[in-house]
Amino acid sequence: MTGQRSDARRNRAHILAVAEAEVAAQGAQASLERIARVAGVGSATVRRHFPTRRALLEAVFKQRVHDLCERAHALRDELDSRAALVEWLRELLAYSLAARGLADVLSYQPLQEQSLQDEADQDSCAPAIGAAGALLLRKAVDDRTVRPDLTVDDLLVLIVGIALATEHYSDPAPQADRAFRLAVAGFGVDVPTGA
Repeated sequence: MTGQRSDARRNRAHILAVAEAEVAAQGAQASLERIARVAGVGSATVRRHFPTRRALLEAVFKQRVHDLCERAHALRDELDSRAALVEWLRELLAYSLAARGLADVLSYQPLQEQSLQDEADQDSCAPAIGAAGALLLRKAVDDRTVRPDLTVDDLLVLIVGIALATEHYSDPAPQADRAFRLAVAGFGVDVPTGA
């Protein structure tokens, strides 16, 4: 029994490593069949470990999302709450551009429509990112440095939209940065060029 569990863990880790490479190259639509083939396992084995494409993508981005959440906690104590929020959103956008497919994971459904009772949702990317962003947004709203009607969903839609709209540019960063600055100006945060 123990041998089977360690084999299963090794299989899952190997499938995940292959999936990370495929998602980096192909984005969220990376072929599950190709992942299985490259990993040297059957499609059923991939689906046993990751029953849906979303489950696979969530696993691929788990560490990146953890890092972003930690960063939000670190920025929470900054004196300039507006700058802290903008810096974190910029980092989320940069991650989303660099990690093809992350924007797809974040765009499945609005946070308020997700059941927090569902264990899978509690461990998924969007609620974790939403909770981290809410820390920074709440402080900025309390400090009156951003519009009080902003929600975390508004911010995620902004980042996901920019990332998805620019992902096929040969160099998406400049266009994404321009769109980000234009959008951020709309919610009351002035972001100078190159800031």
